[in-house]
Amino acid sequence: MSEQIASNLSAIRHRMIQAAEKAGRNADDVSLVAVSKFHPQEAVEAALKAGQRLFGENRVQEAASKFPQLRENWPDLKLHIIGGLQTNKAVDACRIADMIESLDRPALSNAIEKASQKCGRLPGLLVQVNTGDETQKSGIPRKDADAFIETSMNRFGDNIRGLMCIPPESEDPVAHFNFLNDMARRHGLPVLSMGMSADFEAAIGAGATLVRVGSAIFGSRPMTVS
Repeated sequence: MSEQIASNLSAIRHRMIQAAEKAGRNADDVSLVAVSKFHPQEAVEAALKAGQRLFGENRVQEAASKFPQLRENWPDLKLHIIGGLQTNKAVDACRIADMIESLDRPALSNAIEKASQKCGRLPGLLVQVNTGDETQKSGIPRKDADAFIETSMNRFGDNIRGLMCIPPESEDPVAHFNFLNDMARRHGLPVLSMGMSADFEAAIGAGATLVRVGSAIFGSRPMTVS
């Protein structure tokens, strides 16, 4: 497992550099979020040994079972919560995450504010925009996004770092990436989390500063996980 994950990481990093160079960008301006959801702690450890330090998890409970122990050996490890976040998980998310990428509704803003006061720490926050207005996906609808971003910036200040999106699978992602980039520029937000295993190179070309790659690093999700 360790050798394969190290090889996969090396290949992804090489592709990221090539995509950045093609776009006339500095490759150092794009960071890789290794999405380790549903993969065991051993897989994360293999990636850490290969030099990866930034990870993404969908489920707070799963993240809490993996990462606190790993931080003991790798204190520079960074954890992002990238999945839709339930309000009742806000305390745990604020406690363990360095960034929450899925702020998408006022109720969650309220929960995160209360949780941060309880924990004494507030992670970085990205507003997730539902660029395809898909009913089955998390994210603030396009028509409400600008107002929600402004409200969030007024509420959380510099902790609002940027925006995140997951384009519809059936559409060209570039239009969605460009939409998000334009929105981030209007609000003066520097972080753009967009692009996954199938389209991260296009996302880098469109200005992504974070790309979220899982299966291309860790392989298919284990079928035993419910």
